[in-house]
Amino acid sequence: MAGNGPLDGVRVVELAGIGPGPFAAMLLADLGADVVRIDRPGGAGLAIKPAFDVTNRNKRSVVVDLKDEHGPAKVLDLVDRADILIEGYRPGVAERLGVGPEQCHARNPRLVYGRMTGWGQEGPLAQRAGHDIAYIAITGALGMIGKPDEPPAIPANLVGDYAGGSLYLVVGVLAALQHARATGERQVVDAAIVDGTAHLSGMIHGMMAAGGWQDRRGANLLDGGCPFYGTYETSDGGHMAVGALEQQFYEEFVTLLGIADQAPPRKDLARWGELRTAIEAQFRTRTRDEWTAVFEDSDACVAPVLSLREAPDHPHLKERGTFVDHSGIVQPAPAPRFSATPGTVRTGPSLPGAHTEEVARDWGVQSLASDDDKEQA
Repeated sequence: MAGNGPLDGVRVVELAGIGPGPFAAMLLADLGADVVRIDRPGGAGLAIKPAFDVTNRNKRSVVVDLKDEHGPAKVLDLVDRADILIEGYRPGVAERLGVGPEQCHARNPRLVYGRMTGWGQEGPLAQRAGHDIAYIAITGALGMIGKPDEPPAIPANLVGDYAGGSLYLVVGVLAALQHARATGERQVVDAAIVDGTAHLSGMIHGMMAAGGWQDRRGANLLDGGCPFYGTYETSDGGHMAVGALEQQFYEEFVTLLGIADQAPPRKDLARWGELRTAIEAQFRTRTRDEWTAVFEDSDACVAPVLSLREAPDHPHLKERGTFVDHSGIVQPAPAPRFSATPGTVRTGPSLPGAHTEEVARDWGVQSLASDDDKEQA
């Protein structure tokens, strides 16, 4: 299948899983790679209909039972022609199924083998089950989020699965692909969510070492402790986000908010509680839309907090085409953007097994169909 992004010509085999693995493969597919997802009989995913699983867009699917005696050979036939393989099993499972790094590299010595897990390939927790919330919990990231007098707030699965997991896997396999093409040397990429999430907090660890960050929630410049970096409720129950950190932006913020005359000095930390109270009271005097209009053409660094359904209609995102409607599903467009090789949503979510014959033909392998499929044919 021809792609149209910077990864056009790159072939990827994705062993079906949930969460960060599929998202990483979607990102590669969005960038033009030919991603073939190996779905298992009966499916493998959360309770969502395949036709709505956006993380499987721009991919093709074949169904292979890796527990069948002929299953591993079918996958290895594809591996022989692939540049990258992505799997998200617990350590050792891929090896037991016959599609581990050694088995794959015996067929394709230049293959980049990407492994996506929460805990990593080694360590005391490597064989334990887990999900995003537990992974980010032990890195210190979860403990930073939320109000000091409440339990840590849960940031969906964006921080662990996708930021600390998927994005690091993608960076890893593309870096390894560059290395493989330059040297011919194979490589295994161990992308662990705990590693990636910890890495994301590098700046904050530096600030803490320098005495510029307190190791407690809601007490710092960027975690809601600062009154001019946070969210505030409006009269209609909406919210506004404020990020007026620099002096010039702060001055514009308090002026437009209408509290410039009574606001205590921004650098007087002892009066931050008083400043927060003044900001809270003022925001409650108007609706979210009214405040949006007040700050719309300013450098006060203030924006309305929108819901998922509202976001695609924001004028800025609409003009940029940040969201697209494809296959009847409003979804984020591919990112980032490229001047010469733009990515697009080419196809909707791949349905399990929908491309079996097509992939076999395009990749030049023997039939990938199961015996049952052959009998039905």
